[in-house]
Amino acid sequence: MTEQTRPLHGLRVLDFSTTIAGPHCSRLLADMGASVIKIESPEGDLMRSRPVQRDGFGTMFGQLNAGKQSIVLDLKKPEAIAAVKKLVAKVDIVVENYRPGVMKRLGLDYPELAKINPKLVYCAISGYGQSGPGAGRPAYAPVIHASTGYDMAHLFYQQGRTRPDNCGIFVADYASGAYALGGILAAVHQRHVTGKGQMVDVSMFETLVGMLLGEVNRAQFDFEMPSRPMYGPVEAKDGYVMLATASEKTFQDMCAAAGHREWLTDPRFEKYQDRRMNWDKFVDEFEAWSKTLTVKECVAALQKFGVPCSPYMTVTEALKDPQVEHRGSLCTIEDGAGSYKSPAPPFRFSGSPLQSGPKVASLGQHTKDVLAEAGLSPSEIQALVK
Repeated sequence: MTEQTRPLHGLRVLDFSTTIAGPHCSRLLADMGASVIKIESPEGDLMRSRPVQRDGFGTMFGQLNAGKQSIVLDLKKPEAIAAVKKLVAKVDIVVENYRPGVMKRLGLDYPELAKINPKLVYCAISGYGQSGPGAGRPAYAPVIHASTGYDMAHLFYQQGRTRPDNCGIFVADYASGAYALGGILAAVHQRHVTGKGQMVDVSMFETLVGMLLGEVNRAQFDFEMPSRPMYGPVEAKDGYVMLATASEKTFQDMCAAAGHREWLTDPRFEKYQDRRMNWDKFVDEFEAWSKTLTVKECVAALQKFGVPCSPYMTVTEALKDPQVEHRGSLCTIEDGAGSYKSPAPPFRFSGSPLQSGPKVASLGQHTKDVLAEAGLSPSEIQALVK
């Protein structure tokens, strides 16, 4: 595998981002061949200190930052700002996820950097976007989950519960990072046509609102909801199975799998609208069958008829799925404590390879080399390193 064959070979990225959303975006850029220079404070990205820790090395930091170079700059110092501006002159992309206004106070906002490099694509990821009355609000993913209605929408599907869920899976971060990647690549493509860069303004709030397909539409129109959601677990003898009946054919196949074709002509279930409103009654009928089977037997019966379904797996179990090995869904990365597995990008190219990592840089590992390449003198570099 050669560097030249990866899709983004030749693109240079200056990454100011921390925690999850921005680093996820720039990790994907690195996987596709871009050269990513991560700028860290003297304390380092806070994810370096988060668990899981092995001999002082954080695996989540590694997953989000494998394949990047690390340089340390104290952006409170004018010498560091001057160094950044020299770096900006030689890169294609800047990624940052500070609160709006921070980069302007540093003199590193898009209008200033565009004067140095008019071809620069500058991506800013923030909680609520770069403008508007809410732009300055501090935000992390759990706050966005609450403020968008995402958490309450999820709670709506959990009958009998009133307390919103705790949060440990940061959907807003990962989705925003993926949208940022798409926006950056679109801007890079347009630069080929216009010769000019531009700013990409990614809002985590808008990202998550955009995922609430049914909720956004129901919020605008009167709409009767069934007493039980159509997508949920059905009970088997020793656990639960998730099955998705998104089409008429799937519903027909599910009835056939259960040996109850009479459900197809039952006036409560025959037509989609009636079936939807009577889904609680249908689940009662279905579970009279599924509860006689183990999870394994129930899944086998449904899959025999092509019904989309799955047992509920733990992450440990899911990572042992043969599909993971076949697809190369996990790659090996290495930090100062050894090697471990990390998710690879979820896409593949027919004519270009991907390469994740494999190395995770130690804090400031590349500071001297990167600054020297940017044209700083040994004395200037020494002053910054101190």
